[in-house]
Amino acid sequence: MVGLTEYLRFIVTLTAVVDPFLAVPFFLALSGARTPEASRKLARSVTLTVFVVLACATFFGETMLEYIGASLPSFRVGGGLVLLLMALAMLNAEAGSVRQSIAEANELQAGEVSGVVPLAIPLLAGPGAISTCILAAERGGPAHKVAVVACIALVALLSWFILSKAHFIEQRLSRTSLNVATRILGLLLAAMAVQTMAEGLIYLFPGLAG
Repeated sequence: MVGLTEYLRFIVTLTAVVDPFLAVPFFLALSGARTPEASRKLARSVTLTVFVVLACATFFGETMLEYIGASLPSFRVGGGLVLLLMALAMLNAEAGSVRQSIAEANELQAGEVSGVVPLAIPLLAGPGAISTCILAAERGGPAHKVAVVACIALVALLSWFILSKAHFIEQRLSRTSLNVATRILGLLLAAMAVQTMAEGLIYLFPGLAG
């Protein structure tokens, strides 16, 4: 059984990976010409998409890995590397190419996309968040996966609250304040990424434990 501490750790890690603060400027750029009701609807659609994608990864991610012949320890190393790259970008207060490509950023700025893409995928529920959920789900059975999905729901709810209050946050907080929050989350994510990679490497190379 996984203890409460592990679930809290997962919530913190997933919050750092999703990083709704980083999405606030992008959300404002998309919702600037929309009515308040349309902006709230966009926030609901984005966070609901994030929840569905990450919940599906929780239940079906391990099966997908088995299908392609990848082991969980190797996925821990690869997933940890993805998280580390994201953390390094966050420490520079940037989205990073792992989270969002230049082409996707240009489409977002030009208003050529609906908002759910690429705001929900891949900006919020990208490779890092999907990897985090798959790795968290492998620690237990069905009841554990349900608990993981409940944690995902909490993170999605927090993301919805932040995006729905994006215009209020813009008025109260400067871009520097948002960048500080992103950098703090990036530092936490970097520590989690190194831990995840270390656990995978120890399983692949038991001699490292000595």
